[in-house]
Amino acid sequence: MLTSVTELPFNQHVGIRKASCGDALLILPAGPQFLNHLGTVHAGAQLALAEACSGEFLLQGLTGNENVVPVVRRVDAKFKKPANGTLVARATSDPSVLDAMKQSLSDKGRGLVKISVKLHDESGSLTLIADFEWFIARNDKQSHDLEV
Repeated sequence: MLTSVTELPFNQHVGIRKASCGDALLILPAGPQFLNHLGTVHAGAQLALAEACSGEFLLQGLTGNENVVPVVRRVDAKFKKPANGTLVARATSDPSVLDAMKQSLSDKGRGLVKISVKLHDESGSLTLIADFEWFIARNDKQSHDLEV
């Protein structure tokens, strides 16, 4: 199992990195390759960072459950303000929801969990809020044919 989503080829290609500031998990550094037609950070770049952040948070919450396969099932995102420069991502989830997911993994071999993500740009502006619903299944048969 991965130790960080920053190891994934796509996230490496995009340039997503671990954050070293406060409670932030990941950052997307500023760069002209991330800009849209308005000169602000493209929606796709923001969503890539938000999804990676939710995955990083999930990985941290799955410690001790290495033989599982998580897959994004649903995303609900709202862009709040145009983003400029470096983006910082933070994630949260209700601890009781994480506990229920772990119990469901133990009992049924699968579970769902919702992780909320907020992105802020280098000015501190909140640019995106998103909820990611993850389907997690034990990988007992070493197959990637999972029904979500």
